[in-house]
Amino acid sequence: MGKYLEVTRIYMKSQLAWRADVVFNMIFTISKILFAYLLWSMVYEGKEMVGQLSFHAMLSYYIISSFLAQLEKSGGISSEIHERIRNGTFSKYMVIPVQIQKYFMAMELGVVLFYAAFDFIAAVIWIFVFRIRFVFAADIRLVVCAVIMAMFGMIFMVQLNYFLGLLTLKYQGIGTFLMVKNHLEALVTGSIVPLMLFPEIIVKMMQLLPFYYVTYLPSMLLIGMCGEEAMTGIMAIACWCLIMQLLIRAVGQKYFRKYDGVGI
Repeated sequence: MGKYLEVTRIYMKSQLAWRADVVFNMIFTISKILFAYLLWSMVYEGKEMVGQLSFHAMLSYYIISSFLAQLEKSGGISSEIHERIRNGTFSKYMVIPVQIQKYFMAMELGVVLFYAAFDFIAAVIWIFVFRIRFVFAADIRLVVCAVIMAMFGMIFMVQLNYFLGLLTLKYQGIGTFLMVKNHLEALVTGSIVPLMLFPEIIVKMMQLLPFYYVTYLPSMLLIGMCGEEAMTGIMAIACWCLIMQLLIRAVGQKYFRKYDGVGI
């Protein structure tokens, strides 16, 4: 356990070498909230409610979902694994005394912990700038469920990106897989439009996908909505984590022994 904590610590410290990334990350969070403010100000003009959400509840949703979305930094895992397998340097992870997947999870944790404080500061600043009456769940059970679900969601995204990277062991390129994943993630996480505004049949279909439980549902729980989905949501994303882990194990057992460390 200690060696993985050391990996987490090293990656937290290494982020200090890329100060511009921190600035741009905060700017992206702020710009997303600003866009939501301008857009929904026009939509709510002359209206009290849209899709069961007040104007301030809608902005609270965007602040929370933007914060959670910015914490998810695992997208680079698949690209790094792909590049290292193709150029023959992936074997470095096979010779160091760590379990490869746990190494990447510890790496992701270090990055998340580093950026969490800056993303939180950016979100709080805009609450005061726009004088938002921030809406937050009064039921502590919803808050706990949201935190647990968000943690499972981040674990799932690390697993998914790790799995997609491993597909390089079989396929020459994984660009198509990444494109499909990115499009589904952008839509089903509710980072563009809250899913509750979609027709009910569409929402039911999206509930079958793991992305529904990564950002959207935790954000809704944190503003006190969708409480009836809390426990089923946790069980659903936990099941998806289990399924993804089984897929990772199957691919690893089949293809790792064929990898010779000099590129394929």
